[in-house]
Amino acid sequence: MKTSKILILFAHPLLEKSMVNKALVSKIPQLEGITFHDLYEAYPEFDIDVKKEQALLESHDIIIWHHPLYWYSCPPLLKQWIDMVLEYNWAYGTQGNALSSKKIFQVITTGGAQKNYCNTGKDRYTIPELLEPFNQTAKVCKMEYLPPFVVHGTHQMDEKEANRFGQTYSDLLKHLRSNNIDINEVNTHFYLNDWFHFKLKNHG
Repeated sequence: MKTSKILILFAHPLLEKSMVNKALVSKIPQLEGITFHDLYEAYPEFDIDVKKEQALLESHDIIIWHHPLYWYSCPPLLKQWIDMVLEYNWAYGTQGNALSSKKIFQVITTGGAQKNYCNTGKDRYTIPELLEPFNQTAKVCKMEYLPPFVVHGTHQMDEKEANRFGQTYSDLLKHLRSNNIDINEVNTHFYLNDWFHFKLKNHG
């Protein structure tokens, strides 16, 4: 069976201070077809190689934007990556079909509890609502945007729980690599975590 190639575009300017993201990254499977690309390591001066990044995107089936939630958005290097790499008539526009039908989602870490992210909570919006600009970017590029994989409460999390999320992330990546997914089924779930737990519970 054909496996999907997964590209993880990781953007965290202070990884050494993030126990949770270190746990997530450490659990990424070392398997053929799963590419981990640390943008801050590759471009410390923000001098993004657009053609190299476009070639990476073209050679993968599933794209992941993995980043902490910075002021309800992403770190600046990932924003610059989006601005520069997703060029007109390559990623979008009448002749921009390079990313058509590729799947994309976000892996998000945030210090806030999930209960804070709603219209009655202190953050006022849900995580998917806050990520709508990314969703729309994907839609304009003719990609299939999936719900995010979200880790809440990172500031209060201990190492054991962080590693548990890391293992779930690892298992999810292995599953996505080896299985076709039903987009309609996935989109009935709020978070990709929820969908994956549902799959494990009901299908083993």
